[in-house]
Amino acid sequence: MGMTMTQKILAAAAGLDHVEAGQLIEANLDLVLGNDITSPVAIKEMDKMKVDGVFDRDKIALVPDHFVPNKDIKSAEHCRCVREFARRNKITNYFEVGEMGIEHALLPEKGLTVPGDVIIGADSHTCTYGAVGAFSTGVGSTDMAAGMATGKAWFKVPSAIRFNLIGKPSKWVSGKDVILHIIGMIGVDGALYKSMEFVGEGIKNLTMDDRFTIANMAIEAGGKNGIFPVDELTIAYLKEHTNREYTVYQADPDAVYDAEYTIDLNKLRPTVSFPHLPENTHTIDEIQKMGDILIDQVVIGSCTNGRLDDLRCAADVLRGRHVAKGMRCIIIPATQAIYLQAMEEGLLKDFIEAGAIVSTPTCGPCLGGYMGVLAENERCVSTTNRNFVGRMGHVTSEIYLASPAVAAASAITGKISCPCEL
Repeated sequence: MGMTMTQKILAAAAGLDHVEAGQLIEANLDLVLGNDITSPVAIKEMDKMKVDGVFDRDKIALVPDHFVPNKDIKSAEHCRCVREFARRNKITNYFEVGEMGIEHALLPEKGLTVPGDVIIGADSHTCTYGAVGAFSTGVGSTDMAAGMATGKAWFKVPSAIRFNLIGKPSKWVSGKDVILHIIGMIGVDGALYKSMEFVGEGIKNLTMDDRFTIANMAIEAGGKNGIFPVDELTIAYLKEHTNREYTVYQADPDAVYDAEYTIDLNKLRPTVSFPHLPENTHTIDEIQKMGDILIDQVVIGSCTNGRLDDLRCAADVLRGRHVAKGMRCIIIPATQAIYLQAMEEGLLKDFIEAGAIVSTPTCGPCLGGYMGVLAENERCVSTTNRNFVGRMGHVTSEIYLASPAVAAASAITGKISCPCEL
């Protein structure tokens, strides 16, 4: 019986020739990630273990990004805990304000994630790095602590679902629409503890930013991880960002999948996830028949859609237009490098002239932390990844998940809209 991409990576990390779905293994880790919310818990657990330092100071990444720059005293204390731990253990990849970014955009940008890696992070969207052919998954803070101490983690080898992507997306359809379509199709538990493997000739028509977005939201379908094969575009991205050696794994022709789906990218339409689950999806065509869905706020950013392609797309929609009166449009570049490039390309000027505001990199509004918390009964179109009750603020507020194109168009009209309507 053949192995999937994920199974091959896990087998190699466990020093085994072959693994099967459901098998328990202990794997060596290439990277352990934590942020300002989860790392303090892990650090306290490490203190209980009474271990002497970390397993490898070069294979741990600590990225304060959720409440950074610190929004209050508690968040400042959390960040101080992480900062002091990083100094004490001489952590190489600790990123402070000024060089930090949203973790899942920052780490690939820094070249810390490569094909064949086994990566755990105390953040559920750690599955993002499957875009470069790595096995990456979210874990709890206790597992993070054990990983920092030993460099190892236990896994139950996941079975897999194969998504065969064909065709080419039309204008205004991006990776966000692809993954929202998939989640709407299989449900938020449709890939529960499974590897979501994206293959097919249509992949060549997806940018790396599209792939990061798709892999990022694998967890919203219940997936253990999402993963893409390594192609010429991946290799070009890696050459630009890292000089690390890596191993490329390919699924065996006789690999076993629990299910297979074929998705024609050419047939997809801009898609929006309605409250209060990512699976509650509707195409823009369906929305147009519903009547106006008025909104109060738009957020363009996050680990899902705060990359350069996302900002360029939003700027293309906003340029020469203006945000609706009374509308709040918040744009958050995911890293300092993305912020700088957006500034050099004139995108920030486009945003500000359109009546939007631009923030330093932060996860803030996505989790209802700060920089965009919603009041009672307010509605937000957001390029983030979750829309459950109270996610971005008041329990009666509503979140509509969408692409940067739809979010930007909605900011202009004050209602859920597509750029094709402008």
